[in-house]
Amino acid sequence: MDDTLHVLILAAGKGTRMKSAVSKVLHTVCELPMLEWVLLAAEALRPASVTTVVGADAEAVRTAFGGRSGWAVQDPPLGSGHAVAQALPALTDRTGDLLVLMGDVPLLTAATLRRLADAHRAARPAATVLTATPADPAAYGRVLRGADGRVTAIREARDASPVELAIGEINTGIYIFALDALRPRLARLQPDNTQGEYYLTDLVALLHGDGLRVDGLAAADPAEVMGINHRADLAAAEAVLQGRIIRHWMLAGVTVHRPDRVWIGPHATFEPDTALWWDVTVSGATRVGPRCELGPGSHLENARLGAGVHVEYSVIRDAEVADGTTVGPYAHIRGGARIGPANRVGNFVEIKKSTTGAGTKAAHLAYLGDATIGAGVNVGAGTITCNYDGVRKNPTVIGDGAFIGSDSILVAPLTIGAGAYTAAGSAITTDVPPDALAVGRARQRTIEGWAARRRAKLAGAAAPPQPGPKEPKPSQR
Repeated sequence: MDDTLHVLILAAGKGTRMKSAVSKVLHTVCELPMLEWVLLAAEALRPASVTTVVGADAEAVRTAFGGRSGWAVQDPPLGSGHAVAQALPALTDRTGDLLVLMGDVPLLTAATLRRLADAHRAARPAATVLTATPADPAAYGRVLRGADGRVTAIREARDASPVELAIGEINTGIYIFALDALRPRLARLQPDNTQGEYYLTDLVALLHGDGLRVDGLAAADPAEVMGINHRADLAAAEAVLQGRIIRHWMLAGVTVHRPDRVWIGPHATFEPDTALWWDVTVSGATRVGPRCELGPGSHLENARLGAGVHVEYSVIRDAEVADGTTVGPYAHIRGGARIGPANRVGNFVEIKKSTTGAGTKAAHLAYLGDATIGAGVNVGAGTITCNYDGVRKNPTVIGDGAFIGSDSILVAPLTIGAGAYTAAGSAITTDVPPDALAVGRARQRTIEGWAARRRAKLAGAAAPPQPGPKEPKPSQR
């Protein structure tokens, strides 16, 4: 732990441009709330304390992050300087440095924060500002420097002169202050601006005016300090994070054939020699083993795949698939299912809350729910386990080596013994002993000539009526 470093995150903005009832910092970027990304970067520095300033939606933000931060409330919001002032009482007995972050900058990395803290501590100025030089400075505040290169002031874009607006270096809203320099000057801030707010940026001019040094450190990548104002920014930030995540896994030995058409969550992991094709989504706490092939259209969420698993155009959610199994196309494995090794789960097969043994196959058009299926079982096309009786879910047990004929209806609770067969088209309602054949269908009856007679009858009914003799005209009578 760094006993002299404290972190303050400003997250009280209303985020009106998001046009949402949800707090801006709770909107997700790559599965995580944007404030989560900021917290992760800050926590990597192991600071002595973390405090977050929240606004009118304080309760929702507190609930989302609990004890990971101390909390201060700014309501109404009167600017960034006012926000810092609300948090200072929680830092009364603290000494050292205060790192001020924005809660809506999810691309910021721990490496950049470490570089900022190290530079500040090496030079010991009153404050160090993290700056950037983006291609378009837009509405960001401009950094003003003196002849010696020190920062003298930060001018908000709306208050800047045309000459100042021509400056390319911008303020990112991220600072590190010496606490003993910050405290006495916060009370001197005045709302002398078009918004009538207390700007934290004005502290820079106050410090400079008091003869104290303010340094500026440029971010290596301007994209890191991009703030989120609306949904388009949210999408742009997610694209940057996806690029980082995908690059990480490619450098770790994973092939991604079309990085622009793959989505990987921050908690998913892969082992080497796995390949991802296009339109693949891997989210949640998914774990993918070595030599897997995630073909086009694969969607994995909280899935666990063994080695050499092949998936194509299928969904695996909250389920496990063991080594060497093939899934898809158009299969759905979910709800705690555990698929054994060397299985075949084919097209339009759904498996829910079931287990299968080694070498089992369900190649086509089946639903298997609440079932325990042994090794080497063949499940024919059109098979379903009728597991729900309208009140409760009931189990089906199928022993090793059983053969389930096509279009079998297995009415649970039911046990089919090892090596048993069910005849195609059967409705099986009672247990089947091992090595038995169960037939649950009506006996076939064949009626010779029936189809020909029916066609003749239909042809006769469809024939138009024949006209009768014409009535003679009166002149012919």
